[in-house]
Amino acid sequence: MAESITTEPGRQTPPLEDLESYRSELTGYAYRLLGSPFEAEDAVQESMVRAWKALDRFEGRSALRTWLYRITTNVCFDMLKGRARRARPMDLGPSSSADTMLPPPLPEITWLEPAPDSILLPPGADPADVVVSRDSVRLAFIAALQHLPARQRAVLILRAVLRWHAGEVAELLDTTVASVNSALQRARATLAEQSPGDSEPFRPLDDDQQAFLSRYVDAFERYDLDSLVELLHEDVIQSMPPYEMWLRGTDDVRGFFLGTGIGCRGSVVVPAGSANGLPAFGQYKPDPNGGRAPWALQVLEMSDGRITGLNFFLDTERLFPLFGLPLSYES
Repeated sequence: MAESITTEPGRQTPPLEDLESYRSELTGYAYRLLGSPFEAEDAVQESMVRAWKALDRFEGRSALRTWLYRITTNVCFDMLKGRARRARPMDLGPSSSADTMLPPPLPEITWLEPAPDSILLPPGADPADVVVSRDSVRLAFIAALQHLPARQRAVLILRAVLRWHAGEVAELLDTTVASVNSALQRARATLAEQSPGDSEPFRPLDDDQQAFLSRYVDAFERYDLDSLVELLHEDVIQSMPPYEMWLRGTDDVRGFFLGTGIGCRGSVVVPAGSANGLPAFGQYKPDPNGGRAPWALQVLEMSDGRITGLNFFLDTERLFPLFGLPLSYES
C-alpha cells in the first residue's frame, strides 16, 4: 500500500506516489508555458520538491491536481520573469537566400526547443485525447503561445487546451472568473494574429504517411534533390536553430543543400519517434575524421501531402539523448 503522511488526527495527506502520477501532464503543461523540455522538466522537478515539502500542510480544500498545477504555474511564472520569449528563426527577421553565409549562432535561451511526445503526452491516454494533445504541442502553436504574457498563456492553456472550467482557473490563479474570461479573450485575439496554421500530426499507424516519410528518408540519404523537392511544398520553410537564418521555397532549399549544406551529402537519417506531435528523425552526417557524427534532430511539418517545414535543431548534445538517439553512429 502506498505510504501516506498523517498530519492531524483523522486527516491524512495524499500518498507520495500520487504526486508522481501527475508528473507527465505537468511536464506537458510546463513545456507549453516555457517552450523548452529541459526547463519544463526542471520546473516540474522543483514543483514536486515544493509539494513534497508542503505535504504536511496540504489541507485538502482543493483537489491535489489543482494544488500541483498551482505550484507548477508559480514556478514557471518565476522562471519567465524578465526574460524574452523563446522564438523560431522565422520570428526574428526575413528569410535569407541559399547563398547567405551562416551567421554566428545565438544562445540556447533564444530558441523554442522541440520535445518528445513521450514526455508531453500522458501514458495510456485515450487515442482521441492523444490527437488533441499532439495538436496543442505543435511547434507553430507553442511558438504562438510565446507571444502571450505569462498569465494569459496559462489561462489559454488551462481553458482551451486542458479544458478546465473558468472557476477552476480562477481558483488556481487567485483571481475572478471575469478576469479569466477577459484574459482568455485577449489571448485568443493575439493567437489569431499569429496564425499558427495547421500541420498533420504524426500517425505511426497510417500506412500512407509512413510510406511518404520513407520516401523522404530515402531521398535524403541518396541526396536525390529532385526526389526530395517533389516532397516539399513550394513555399516550404527550412530553419536551423541556433542560426537565425531561414529559407523559404524549394529553389533556396535546393540551393542550400548544393552549397552551404553540401556536407549533408552521405548522411544517415534514423527515426526518432515524434516531437511536438510531428515526425522526428536523427541525422548523422559524414565526419571528416571518419564515420558519421550527430548533426541535427529533424522535425517535419506537413500539410496536404507535402512537407511545409524542415526544422533542423542542431543542439544534438542535449537533444539526441532526450530522444533516445545515440551520440555516435554505427551502421
